[in-house]
Amino acid sequence: MAEETRVWRSELTPLAFLERSKNVFRERTAVVDGDRRYSYQELGARVNRLASALRDAGVGHDDRIAILSPNAPPMLEAHFGVPMAGAILVPINIRLSVDEVAYILDHSGSRMLLAGVEFAPLVASVYEQLGRTLPTVWLSSLPDANELPDSARSGDHAYDAFLAAGSAEPFPWSLDPDEREDATISINYTSGTTGRPKGVMYHHRGAYLNALGEVITAGLATDSIYLWTLPMFHCNGWCYPWAVVAAGGTQICLRAFEPGRVWDLIRNAGVTHFCGAPTVLIALANHAAAKEGPLGRPLRVITAAAPPSPTIIGQMEALGASITHVYGLTETYGPHTVCAWHPEWDSLPLEQRVRLKARQGVAYIMADPIRLVDQNMRDVPADGQTMGEVVMHGNNVMKGYYCDPTATAKAFHGGWFHSGDLGVMHPDGYIELRDRAKDVIISGGENISTIEVEQVILQHPAVLECAVVGVPDEKWGETPKAFVALRDGTSLEAPELIAFCRERIAHFKAPRYVEFTALPKTSTGKIQKYVLRNREWAGQEKRIS
Repeated sequence: MAEETRVWRSELTPLAFLERSKNVFRERTAVVDGDRRYSYQELGARVNRLASALRDAGVGHDDRIAILSPNAPPMLEAHFGVPMAGAILVPINIRLSVDEVAYILDHSGSRMLLAGVEFAPLVASVYEQLGRTLPTVWLSSLPDANELPDSARSGDHAYDAFLAAGSAEPFPWSLDPDEREDATISINYTSGTTGRPKGVMYHHRGAYLNALGEVITAGLATDSIYLWTLPMFHCNGWCYPWAVVAAGGTQICLRAFEPGRVWDLIRNAGVTHFCGAPTVLIALANHAAAKEGPLGRPLRVITAAAPPSPTIIGQMEALGASITHVYGLTETYGPHTVCAWHPEWDSLPLEQRVRLKARQGVAYIMADPIRLVDQNMRDVPADGQTMGEVVMHGNNVMKGYYCDPTATAKAFHGGWFHSGDLGVMHPDGYIELRDRAKDVIISGGENISTIEVEQVILQHPAVLECAVVGVPDEKWGETPKAFVALRDGTSLEAPELIAFCRERIAHFKAPRYVEFTALPKTSTGKIQKYVLRNREWAGQEKRIS
């Protein structure tokens, strides 16, 4: 049957969300950036201009366009304008080093860079290391400004001037005729903690379906006001740039996370939704502004990146926030599972309720059911105790790693994506993580879940944050050590905390050593255990990556 007669099908792409919303919600506010606001019509026109300007600059299908930007309107616009021009978006973590950024630009084969002017020194060093430059469009560091850095070269553009050269008229975009909805929309590079980062390829179909999954999971609607506390460069902001537009909601850009500013926007700008790691929630719950009391209206918080402790869930809910716990990886477009809530659980005692909510749950509505398997790909019993590896399948699993068929084949062994996370499945079908495979401590032949130990430590009223890793031990091979950050105005000694743990878990699981210190974190607030582990095992034989 000829393709043009297939009236019963259209290719799935998140670009369709903007096409709809700019017509349906024309004058509604789409984007807020400081004092500046863009309606959906204005957002649509800016995206058209970006796509048009890129095409005029010679950008075509499958060209990679990198962007180095905080949560600002150009980053949001690039999520639509770059793929609209037929190209592939390559978001880059703004906290990476010169070497890391240079590697990503080189490995991805990016032919253009959109970069905030605040990163001009970094970009100059990157180009020096590469031994070449890229056509560069400079994004202003402030709303309503149009500036070029001192290091700008002939041929560079300021973003607003670049847009002005494009056309605001509807842009005649189309998907790659060969791949259609399976065409790559974005390449997201992993953190690279065990070597060079890998480029995770998302396709239009997956981005479309994952965005709809976020709409359903978070309860996004036309009156939703979403605050950007999560970096848009991280897993394409869990697909929320597309999801909020699909719902016709408003997105508030926030260039950097600052708890006081977030509380101000929550209380005074009508924020209804935001995403963040448990460390973000800890910072908010312990900020002075939290003492102003519970919120007078609903606030939906979607948390991931690490299992939230029952303690922080209870703290945030006491402030009036409704916590939705999700779990996933860069390779699954961000969230893949959700702790889907049962209304009858609302009547349970607080301690039992928050422990249920700390589980990772079940697969998103558009994903295949989650599995926990042993080394032979056999499902482990759903008994809440037998550990297995979490494996995924379905619409929001990556296409593969860019230019790395070997790593792709390893990740897809047995026809499922292997997460490297270990967990248990409860009798009700909900999974609960126990650890990353590389984080499990094997002490005297006994497996110790660092997550289990951490959640006990977090019950101590003086503890703000913690991380547990295995450290060398002559007798047991390795033993748990806790790195702990205390709440302001509190004090705690190591023997006291160790005794606290030994009263609540098996003695061999309790930390033998405690170090009070600030914890290293990623740009999304995830604690970098590998940094702590590498330091402890430096010069000794152990797989420490």
